[in-house]
Order: sequence, then C-alpha cells, then structure tokens
Amino acid sequence: MALDNSPARIGRTIVINGEVKGSEDLIVDGRVEGTVNLSENRLTIGPNANVAADLTAKDVLIQGRVQGNVVAGGRVELRAGCNLEGNIRALRLAVEDNAVFRGKVDLTQGVTKPNDSPGGSQNGGAS
Repeated sequence: MALDNSPARIGRTIVINGEVKGSEDLIVDGRVEGTVNLSENRLTIGPNANVAADLTAKDVLIQGRVQGNVVAGGRVELRAGCNLEGNIRALRLAVEDNAVFRGKVDLTQGVTKPNDSPGGSQNGGAS
C-alpha cells in the first residue's frame, strides 16, 4: 500500500450528493453536493468541477467552481479561472490573477473545527 501515493479522484462524469469523508488526498473533477471532509489531507477541486459543498481539508486548491465555505488547517489556493462563492477560513491564502472570489476571509493562527463558537477567545490549554 505504501507504493500507491496518487490521490483518489472523482471524475468529471461522477455526481455525489451527500457527505464525502476520507483520510487521503482527493481530486474532485465532477459534481459534489453536500460536504467534503479531509481534515488531514489535500483537496483539489479540478478545472471541470462544479461543487456545491462546504469543504474542510488541510490544504485546498481550487481550479473550478465552488459554492460553499472553505476551512483549511493550512493553505487555500485560488487558481486563475476558478470561481468561489463562500467564506474562507485558513492559515494562508493565495489568489492568482483572474480568480473570482465572493465572500469573507478569516486568516487565523489557530484554525479550529467549524462547529466551534466563532468570536470566542481561547486563553490557555485544553479543557
């Protein structure tokens, strides 16, 4: 199994309605509606993708069309030609020329789970 380092792929003719979870890198080039959760891995939204979902991953690369919020523990990249309608919460953000983005950006130092209370300051260790 260690020899197979290529990411999983959702091809351009595949349509998924619901929740996508996993613990490996994923390339989406088809249609996904719902949620995508790869909290420890890289998510790539390909140039042919049409996604209506909230995305959670370590790193997110968007080349296609996304309607939904993006939460990343690391970096979010918006490539030229992409179209994102939704909010971004990440440590780092890179936006290329000709990328379309409509939403808010929160570049925090300690990204927490999306269901944690927003605006609450955390002073100290774990509870």
